[in-house]
Amino acid sequence: MFTTTQLDNGILNNYAVEPEVYFATYPSPEQQERYAKQAAFASLLVTGLFLVSLAVS
Repeated sequence: MFTTTQLDNGILNNYAVEPEVYFATYPSPEQQERYAKQAAFASLLVTGLFLVSLAVS
């Protein structure tokens, strides 16, 4: 996983292997719908937790 080089004075340098670069693809309509549902659920969860914290305090 690492590339190691050695300098003349004996010091070792480790370099990570870089992953292959690729372009992201635009999400499909099904993925977009799933993201929207996740956002709605997260919003409801945060709102609910906020309201519970207000009720308790």
